[in-house]
Amino acid sequence: MKIDVYNQKGEKTGETLLPKEIFDVKLSQDLMHQVVVSQMSNRRQVIAHTKGRGEVSGGGKKPWAQKGTGRARHGSIRSPLWKGGGTTFGPTKEANFKKKIPSQMKRRALFMALSEKFRNNLLVVVDVLNIENPKTKVFVEILKKLPLKNQSRLIALSGMDRNLILAARNISSTKTIQATDLNVFDLLSFKYLVLPKESIKVIQKTFIEKEIKEDIQEEPKKRETKKVAKKAVKTRKKKK
Repeated sequence: MKIDVYNQKGEKTGETLLPKEIFDVKLSQDLMHQVVVSQMSNRRQVIAHTKGRGEVSGGGKKPWAQKGTGRARHGSIRSPLWKGGGTTFGPTKEANFKKKIPSQMKRRALFMALSEKFRNNLLVVVDVLNIENPKTKVFVEILKKLPLKNQSRLIALSGMDRNLILAARNISSTKTIQATDLNVFDLLSFKYLVLPKESIKVIQKTFIEKEIKEDIQEEPKKRETKKVAKKAVKTRKKKK
C-alpha cells in the first residue's frame, strides 16, 4: 500500500509504504459505534449536583416539641419539606458514566478509522513537519499549501514538539495529538489526518507491538483453560 508524501511547501516528494495491518482493515460500524460511545461516556464530566438533607447547613436540633404545640411534627429543618432543605432524588456528582471496553476492540476500531481515512483520501503524509519558532502565522501557511481543502484536520505528531503545539493551538478546526494517543473519537471528529512519516513508525511500534505482547501473555492462559476443559470432559465421561 503506497501513498504520496508531501513536503511543507505542498510539493510531492515521493511515496511511502503503509502497513496493511493498520491501514487496510475492514470496517465494522457496530464496533466503531461501541468504542466511540464508550469514549464519550468516559470523557463525560459530572457537573450537576444537588445537596441532600445531610449536606445542607443548619437543622442541628428539633424545631419544636413533638406534641402540644398544635403544629405539624418535624424533626429537622434540613428536611426536603422545608424551604432551604435538602433535595429528594436530585442529580449528584457520584453518578458514574464510565464504560469498560477491551483494549483489543479499541485497537481494532482505531485501525478501522485509520483505514477509512486512507480509503477516502483523507490521509496526508508529510516527510517532515517542524518550524523554528512557535508562530501561528507560519504554521497556517504550511497547512494552506497541503491538500486539506480548508477542512478540519488532526495532526498526529511523532513526539512532543512544543513549537508545533503552540503554533497550532490558536488555529480553528485544528488539533495536535501524539501518535501514541491516537483514538477513534478524535479521528472521527476531524475531516483530515496529517501524519509526518515518523508518526507511521510510532503508530506501528505502539499498537502492533502491544498486540503481539498481549497475545504472548494470553497464550499460557488459553492453554490452562483448555487443560481444565479437557479434564472436566474426562471426569464427566467417567461418571457416565
